[in-house]
Amino acid sequence: MNKPRGFFVAGTDTEVGKTLVTGALILKLREQEINAVGFKPVVAGTYTNSDGEVLNEDVETLRIASNLNSGELNICPYVLHTPAAPHLVAIQQGLSLKIAVMIEAFQNIQKLTDCVVVEGAGGLLVPINDHEDLGSFAKKINLPIILVVGMKLGCINHALLTYEAIQARNLRLAGWLANSLSEEMSLLQEENLETLKNRISAPFLECVPPLPNELRKPPNSPYSIEALNFAAQHIQPPKS
Repeated sequence: MNKPRGFFVAGTDTEVGKTLVTGALILKLREQEINAVGFKPVVAGTYTNSDGEVLNEDVETLRIASNLNSGELNICPYVLHTPAAPHLVAIQQGLSLKIAVMIEAFQNIQKLTDCVVVEGAGGLLVPINDHEDLGSFAKKINLPIILVVGMKLGCINHALLTYEAIQARNLRLAGWLANSLSEEMSLLQEENLETLKNRISAPFLECVPPLPNELRKPPNSPYSIEALNFAAQHIQPPKS
């Protein structure tokens, strides 16, 4: 199998497990001796750690999975403080999010690694500015998409709408996986997963079960390497 150049991890919504899946996928790729590194074009929401550093938990999770020290690489060009829609927070902070800045930062990481695993922010159509959204960024970098479906009420509609958006933009869906979130939903296996398997024409990359209580992430902190390893055991990386 050829080494993949990278993947874009899109979610059906916010808080569906993109960060957990992205970190776990990076670990799986690194197990195959692929120098995979995470990247996120924009994040919204920060916290201050015990050393007084202002951090974002998604970015720090990607650093842990990528075996990067704090500040070692610029894996996120836009770190916004308020956890809300990025384009709106940027306006509050007096910023204009530029897709060219995101692409340049992505390409700089790409030059230094075998494979870049890009995590989106929220859903695929989250606006970046008045004219562009994250789907526009995904189209520009032209990486295969991995779709994370958060298994909760409404997930079938969200998943199929996102699937249609991927197809409409002529993006390649390398595969999709289900994330069970904190508790398994009713009818998970029998109805919901089977419905999605029948309607999404892309490989199913398995279902991540709920994290055990001891591995769940406390607020304002990244996922632990143990949590990422747990999720990685339940993920089948797509073929390049």
